Amino acid sequence: MKAEIVTIGTELLLGQIVDTNAAYLAQQLAAIGVDLFFKTTVGDNIPRIAGILQQASQRSDLIITSGGLGPTVDDMTREAIALATGRGLEFMPAAWDEISAMFARWGRRPDENNRRQALLPAGSLKVTNPVGTAPAFILETGACTIISLPGVPRELKHLMEFAVIPYLRQRLGDQAPIIKSRVLRTCSIGESNVDTLIGDLETLTNPTVGLLAHPAQTDIRITAKATSAAEADAMIAPIETEIRQRLGVYIYGVDDESLEEVTARLLLQHNHTLALVETNTAGAVAAWLRATPFAAALHSALVAADLPHLQSALPALTADGAWPSAALALAAAQAMQAASGADFTLAIIGTMQGHETMYSDERGESFIALLHPEGRLTRRFPLGGAGEVTQRWIGNRALDLLRRVILGLATESVG
Repeated sequence: MKAEIVTIGTELLLGQIVDTNAAYLAQQLAAIGVDLFFKTTVGDNIPRIAGILQQASQRSDLIITSGGLGPTVDDMTREAIALATGRGLEFMPAAWDEISAMFARWGRRPDENNRRQALLPAGSLKVTNPVGTAPAFILETGACTIISLPGVPRELKHLMEFAVIPYLRQRLGDQAPIIKSRVLRTCSIGESNVDTLIGDLETLTNPTVGLLAHPAQTDIRITAKATSAAEADAMIAPIETEIRQRLGVYIYGVDDESLEEVTARLLLQHNHTLALVETNTAGAVAAWLRATPFAAALHSALVAADLPHLQSALPALTADGAWPSAALALAAAQAMQAASGADFTLAIIGTMQGHETMYSDERGESFIALLHPEGRLTRRFPLGGAGEVTQRWIGNRALDLLRRVILGLATESVG
């Protein structure tokens, strides 16, 4: 089954509301094996909505719309679907009864404009909405099936789970395919380098292999379509093994695991504690670690505003005109270790000029120093500043260095 999503609302085109419905619908369709080939957003205009629907009906078996089912004059989805399919609107007493009952539960009476919500394209199957006033509906035209859902996310999700998915499963029958994905998460390697190493696998058709680039990391998604979850797992497994052989230590986790979660978990599993000193990352790394279920691994942390606490042991760190260096980062780590007694001490010291970014001519620089039970490591990176990109990029490199050391995979030549 080939599907298409049409989200309706001028507020979406203007960026006044983020379209979370389309992402949710796409995820739900993938979970039951429905192929999604197109997603379109269109404003509140009947001819344009109808035109999109007519185009979609020529290339898709299923169209799911969201939005435009309210009582106001700019809720135009019902009229647009009627126009696109060449039929009129019919007043459905059963729909009106449900709307009236919903208002009665609220201790109110519906306004006259709420009657518009009971006007559905002729031949539609009404879908009861127990969490809102806008009835959804399903229209089977012969060429395709149109499912129209309200745009309120809470209502849309309820109807999708309890009405639409069961309807689609029944339509698909026992042969409904399963679509399953496995995500391998990497860091300290760029998207282009990942592509160089596994580009030949990205031409596969089932399973498919795709890259998803994020700030400071690249995800590799392996997706299989099969008749069962077990079959999909069996298809994914050899591809995952091959990718792991090629990328090795660059892969830090899978699926929804974050680098900070993986690193903090490793610290606790090995009964280690961590102390942090951060300047240009402004406490971001400490905040990431504290947000994980393994926050107990973080023994203590100092950020730029706290550094005067170290001044007696390390006056150079807060002296006017002090410039970051590997030696200064190492000295900061040593002072922090002496003050905290943690097993691992990580210092991130960098330039903090406001104009320094990854994309500017003056990028600045950052230094990472790591003290651990077996020795010490330092790294220099040609990126400074205190922006979010810098924080994530440098922070990830620092956490990845720590992860590798815990696993016994880092040496002075790595990084």
